[in-house]
Formats: sequence, C-alpha cells, structure tokens
Amino acid sequence: MAVIVQGTVIALGFVMLVAGFGLVAVDYRPYRIPSASMSPTIKVGDTVLARKVDGAAVGRGDIVIFKDSVWGDAEMVKRVVAVAGDTVACCDSRQRLLVNGVAIDEPYVDRGIGSGEAFSITVPDGRLFLLGDFRTNSIDSRSHLEIASGTVPASDVEARVAATVLPTSRVALYQRTPAFDGLSGPRAHDPGPLLPAAYAMAAGVALVLLAAAAGWAVSLAQWTKKRRKR
Repeated sequence: MAVIVQGTVIALGFVMLVAGFGLVAVDYRPYRIPSASMSPTIKVGDTVLARKVDGAAVGRGDIVIFKDSVWGDAEMVKRVVAVAGDTVACCDSRQRLLVNGVAIDEPYVDRGIGSGEAFSITVPDGRLFLLGDFRTNSIDSRSHLEIASGTVPASDVEARVAATVLPTSRVALYQRTPAFDGLSGPRAHDPGPLLPAAYAMAAGVALVLLAAAAGWAVSLAQWTKKRRKR
C-alpha cells in the first residue's frame, strides 16, 4: 500500500512539474535587456520573461518587447503609453505626460525626470506610442516623431514582459500598473499564468522529493526491523 501511495504522489508531482514547465516554455520567452532605457523598472543586464502576445491585445501601461525596422530592426523593450486614436502630448506644468488631455501619474518613472521637448500627436490606427521609463535616456517614440508620429505597428509587438528572473537579487513579478485606468479603452494586463505555473513547478518538485524521502525512510525502517529480528 505504501508503495502505491508513494508512486501516486511522485506521479502527481511529475505531472505538476511538467505542466508548469510546459506552460512557461510554450507561452514565455527570456530576453536580456541591453540598455538602461527602462530603468528603474528594468535595469541593463536584467533577464526578463515575456509572454508571447498579439500586439492588438496590449494596453496602455504594458511593457512590451518589439522589433521595428525603422527603429533598427533589433528587439527593444518599452512601455505602451498610447494606443490607436489617442492624442498624446508632453507635458503639463508638473512634467506629466498627457493622454487624451488627462495628466498621467507614472510612479515607475524617476520623479526628477521630465519627458523631454514638447510634442502632441494622434496615434494612427493599428499603431502604438512607446516610451522608456528612463525618459532622459531612452530612444523611443519621441526620437522618431517625423515617421508615423513616432509610432510603431502593433503587429511588431512580440511579447509582453511579466517578470525579471535574473539576476536573482532582482527577481520580481510585474503587477499591472493602474496609471492609465482613468482613461477608457485597453488597460494594462496582469502578468498572466506565470505565477501559478511557478507554484505548480515548485509544488511538483516538493512532492517528488517528499515522496522519495518518505519511501527511503520506510525502506530504512523495514531494513532496521529485519536486522533486529535476526
């Protein structure tokens, strides 16, 4: 009976481990951040996990990985601050970004950093306006205003960032920002199933190890009992 229970627990642990790992492997990709343009949220050298998504499914406040030929055809990470139809402008008297006339409080941006030179554009259909969190050290939509008002096609988005996984001192899950919730339309997203998948993997490993340890303890007890009978 003990052997059956042990085998069942180990099998359950393996199922949880494989299911969690499979979800992460299929839905998420690792990216190493090459620049400081998203500091302090994401620092240069960080490795993040990003969930593969359709660009049409992202909202204001989401951090995305994208690749656009006009911007150098290299993978970049920025934050979506405006979507199709939005009018985005810089800035109010407190150097806050304006989206559809609403000043946006962005707690993830260094409070001592302004948003650069004044501009006001309307985002064309099917496109996104993207900024780095380190506003004075980011080559982003502001640097390309002469081409499609600095926007990029939503179809260029490859993934939405969910967490930092390396270095271990900076492991963090990115919760959705409510900064743009005062506007109607697409909002920032939750990190998705990454946390449940991590819990499933951890629980699976724990079950396998506990079942193996319990089996070893039972075997040792039986061996000791037999030795005493001799």
